[in-house]
Amino acid sequence: MSDAPPRALITRAAAELLSTLQQRHGALMFHQSGGCCDGSSPMCYPDGDFVVGDRDILLGLLDVTGDKQPDGVPIWISGPQFDAWKHTQLVIDLVPGRGGGFSLEAPEGMRFLSRGRAFTEQENLQLTALPPVTGAQYANGTRPPGPRGEVVAEAADVCAIPIR
Repeated sequence: MSDAPPRALITRAAAELLSTLQQRHGALMFHQSGGCCDGSSPMCYPDGDFVVGDRDILLGLLDVTGDKQPDGVPIWISGPQFDAWKHTQLVIDLVPGRGGGFSLEAPEGMRFLSRGRAFTEQENLQLTALPPVTGAQYANGTRPPGPRGEVVAEAADVCAIPIR
């Protein structure tokens, strides 16, 4: 096991809603939207409802749902978007508002929100030793060897939130 940091984390509030959604919908997945219609939100779908492309990148598997999804909840991002974000840890948070598009939290009056923290130079070196898993590799049974996404109390615990 590597000392590299996980590429994705989730806040406690987001994990609690994710667990509720999983009770209703079964196994879930996230895809980090690249813009266009859904802005740049992490979109939550029933696992398999969003077709993962061969070149999409698995950011991580979130350890939030116990026996419902023992492998964890996968978080995907497109290959080109990963190239732009690979130096950033994604933190899925939860805020009041309407979820985007067909994301499962839309009717809840809350929405998942992506926050980010730039990896340190040392963390980037550690992550270089752990090449990400592509959609094609995942479909063939490959799982990431690195750390799994954890639940953090608040996004501010891992990344600064601007004060207005």
